[in-house]
Amino acid sequence: MQHKKSGIFSVIKNINYIAAMFRRSLLVLVTGITFLHAKAQLYESNIHQGEVGVAVGLGHYFGDLNTRAAINRPKFSAGAFFVKQFNPYVGIKLGADYAFLAYSDQYSKNAVQKTRNLSFNTNVWEASLSGYFNFFRFIPGTEGFSYTPYVSLGVGVFSYDPFAYLNGEKYFLRPLGTEGQGSSLYPDRKPYSSMAVCFPLTVGVKYASNSDHNVCGEIGYRFTNTDYLDDVSTTYAGPEAFPAIPQPDGSLAPSPAYLLQDRSYEYGTPIGIKGRQRGISTQKDAYVMLHIGVSLNLSSYKCPQPN
Repeated sequence: MQHKKSGIFSVIKNINYIAAMFRRSLLVLVTGITFLHAKAQLYESNIHQGEVGVAVGLGHYFGDLNTRAAINRPKFSAGAFFVKQFNPYVGIKLGADYAFLAYSDQYSKNAVQKTRNLSFNTNVWEASLSGYFNFFRFIPGTEGFSYTPYVSLGVGVFSYDPFAYLNGEKYFLRPLGTEGQGSSLYPDRKPYSSMAVCFPLTVGVKYASNSDHNVCGEIGYRFTNTDYLDDVSTTYAGPEAFPAIPQPDGSLAPSPAYLLQDRSYEYGTPIGIKGRQRGISTQKDAYVMLHIGVSLNLSSYKCPQPN
């Protein structure tokens, strides 16, 4: 009988132990749910509206003088941007960028291209509007949500005006019509515009150092609708498209346009025969920018809703 009572007490003790463990587990679960709910309310109340920032870095040109997409003559570039976030993932980006681009046939390893001996420089001023996507949920100042890779794709416009130097003097190439633009011999070759359209594709990563500031690194490739970023596109117009300039003594001197449209004479016999290929008109020019930037977060606060 005594043994039987002992067994009953043992069962009751185990039941009490299990009940106590259940109550503790339930308390931990309720506490955890309450904490997560409070944290979720905090995330929802701290709304990241966007950011505004500046960036500096390097730019590079690709085109008729750099057909192998070599990255060997980077130049200065900089920009400013504004991002409006619709949610932690999706937004739009307004950008304003500058790049100095330059290249020369002398940087090529191709002997024929070296002999062609063309070069250009240009300032590029760009404005663009892009769709913007964060790969991770981005909430600055919140642990676990303070960094993300991102991508943007959009459309922009930019101005450019290629120039070159001849005997130490600077000449803008577009007004010279170096491929016969504006010449009566080539009525189909119209002067190209100093404005063009670009399509920026950018990938990057950003990190919120605190709730107010971010740092980022990105690379943006610009597809364009022009083949005259470098003033080179189609075929040589030939010497007759560039009349000589009469001198005070009655002699004739070659015009700057003639001397700049074919500079192979600096290496021997000129190769700029009328109709010979000068550029590749089927391929548009492009440029890229590599930037490091800092930005200021724009946030708002929404009071949590009562349960």
